[in-house]
Amino acid sequence: MNLPVPPERTLPDQLGRWQAVRVTDLPIDLPGYEHIYSGKVRDLYAPVGDDGQVVEDQLLLVASNRLSAYDWMMSPEIPDKGAVLTRLSLWWFDQLADLVPNHVISTDVPDAVAGRAVLVRRLDMLKVEAIARAYLTGGGLEEYREKGSVSGVVLPDGLVDGSQLPEPVFTPTTKAPVGEHDLPMSPDEVEAELGAEVAAEVSRLTRAILARGNEIAAERGILIADTKVEFGLSSDGTGGLVLADEVLTPDSSRFWPAERWEPGHPQPSYDKQFVRDWLTSPESGWDRKAGGPPPELPQHVVDQTRAKYVEAYERLTGETF
Repeated sequence: MNLPVPPERTLPDQLGRWQAVRVTDLPIDLPGYEHIYSGKVRDLYAPVGDDGQVVEDQLLLVASNRLSAYDWMMSPEIPDKGAVLTRLSLWWFDQLADLVPNHVISTDVPDAVAGRAVLVRRLDMLKVEAIARAYLTGGGLEEYREKGSVSGVVLPDGLVDGSQLPEPVFTPTTKAPVGEHDLPMSPDEVEAELGAEVAAEVSRLTRAILARGNEIAAERGILIADTKVEFGLSSDGTGGLVLADEVLTPDSSRFWPAERWEPGHPQPSYDKQFVRDWLTSPESGWDRKAGGPPPELPQHVVDQTRAKYVEAYERLTGETF
């Protein structure tokens, strides 16, 4: 992963762009590892060898309990969220192994981050957010209502919120800097960024991952409306695409209970849409368009969000968290 390396002392200011009101899960000192980057949810560390030099081809990827919504970091954090994302991603990587290789090397990690970290291959990350949609909702629905299409893909007339699409569609966006909005990308823009061959393969794989995810999830009573995945290029000389970061989690996907699916209105969910809905409800009192930070999440929203993440994990994997 080629990522900027901000000075460690600037990290609180960096997080403050979202809202670090009561954030306790900041990067920690890990003997044998050097902290190099923090995103909204994950912290990256580089292993340090016995010679004191950074191991150039590996990274320790640590999932925090932070939750972001509408480009703001929420406070307080969601207990166990990092562990749920890590364990669920590992489970999905196994289910997708025949479709695409992934970046995981080992789950043998320091005790301080056990259960929410993995040792991974360092990749050259693609500068495109790879998104696929199987159902119409969210930003895709807004664009459809305006243009009759999503990211240049013309869709049938008469679709409503929650409608199933004829087949998964690729709707990529830019990777905006932290605190800024991702913007839709047209097929031509993706080709210009990645090249025609890589762009076509990213589209194919993203749609295939969502299709496979829905095949498996449907048997467990969950519909995956859409998902975002990250790809990098292997640095081993082959240049092949590698699935990275997380996959098919409540942070990167919309999970809907299949038994309650009813097109025509917003669907109940197992993901952080629950937090978004609370933020835009009268209870929160927050005016998203005013530009100010959102309020702290009340305890009942924190508890219900954790419960939704855990239930999604348990329904999908069949394991008790």
